[in-house]
Amino acid sequence: MHNPFTPIASLPVNPRTARVHEEGWQSWSPSGAYALGDKPYRPTNDNWATVCYRPGVTVPEDTFQGEGLLALDPGDGTPVRLWAAVEPTREVPSIRLVVTADRAEVSADGPVKEWTGTDIQSVLADWASGLGLQAPRPAPSVWCSWYEYFTAVTEEDIHENLRAMDTLDLPIDVVQIDDGYQKALGDWLTLSGRFRSRAGIADAIRARGRRAGIWTAPFLVDPASDLAAEHPDWLVRDVDGGFTHAGRNWGHDLRVLDTTHPAAAAYLTSVFTTLRAEGFDYFKVDFLYAGALDGVRHARVDALQAYRSGIELIREAIGPEAYLLGCGAPMLPSLGLFDAMRVSPDTAPHRRPEADDYSQPGQDPAEFTGVGRQWQHCRLWINDPDCLMARPAVETRERWAAHVEATGGLMASSDRLLSLDEWGVTTTRRLLSGVDQ
Repeated sequence: MHNPFTPIASLPVNPRTARVHEEGWQSWSPSGAYALGDKPYRPTNDNWATVCYRPGVTVPEDTFQGEGLLALDPGDGTPVRLWAAVEPTREVPSIRLVVTADRAEVSADGPVKEWTGTDIQSVLADWASGLGLQAPRPAPSVWCSWYEYFTAVTEEDIHENLRAMDTLDLPIDVVQIDDGYQKALGDWLTLSGRFRSRAGIADAIRARGRRAGIWTAPFLVDPASDLAAEHPDWLVRDVDGGFTHAGRNWGHDLRVLDTTHPAAAAYLTSVFTTLRAEGFDYFKVDFLYAGALDGVRHARVDALQAYRSGIELIREAIGPEAYLLGCGAPMLPSLGLFDAMRVSPDTAPHRRPEADDYSQPGQDPAEFTGVGRQWQHCRLWINDPDCLMARPAVETRERWAAHVEATGGLMASSDRLLSLDEWGVTTTRRLLSGVDQ
């Protein structure tokens, strides 16, 4: 149940030069600055509204809307204005702006505070700096299996790339196994047929002087998983977890783990304490939007409280020294929980996304939102602009590499390393060698 919108400001704007920054709900939600005549990016179907935007929130036509943050540069030489959530980890109001004639009418459905500044990125940065968060640790350099192998990754693929890192003398700290090692979403400790031993592969990575990393989507559960069959009471009721494309992901409806159920919470803890004990100390936790979906939980807590307590369980299980990267995560509710955060939709070997939905994979949407959220870097967390892909088959690889390098954030390679040509090896080595953070 959403609150009604209450007017909070009315001010003149120059329709030709004014800009509005919309902050999206989660990692994959389009975020950035628009001219007043632009049409902001919106979901192209109901499923993407759940998976990539703020679920249950529809924005009227000809309306700008930020989730917890909205900034306006009036374009007339007067200060930039920012409206921000008062308690961003507990309540994230939607903030709307509508232009009528030469005036901007701003409203919100919850409490906000106003800030002023000289430009959009700097006023957002000032707001972030005022939160008093601890400065994030620098990110390690990473190799990730996803953008070459997707869910078909095998144990031998990891070994091949481990050998190639040595042959090519690449400065990679962490080797991160992505989606595909597990039997099903939810059955994290049961291997797919493509892997023989998680502890064994972690040992092999560490034997070569590198750190072992692993991917999970800790709040998602496949309805066909053993967990769903054996413990249906561990799932959030009356919730649609969305679905993602077959081929790259799972292609069917998904359920959500109820971390407020004591037994489900104990299971989640056991998953991460097991992975940590096996030698993994870099954790990418993905599709985190699911943990903040409204539904009927075991405990009567609101969805944002359930989400934060779920992430806190994971952090307690992996310990303070392990590195924690969030992805697909509700942004403001995640403050103070992560070392690094994906700040854009997925990139892809192609520039443009399917349909015209900038929440979908593609270099253009990843660049648009990554640039729009550059202010977060080193203030809220280390920004993850998504992986470098430098192999010859990748469209406009030079432009994508330049974007990743310019962010100064988490640097991760995601190629089959033996497929790199001379430019690819040189570029990968340069970006992974360390950017001043």
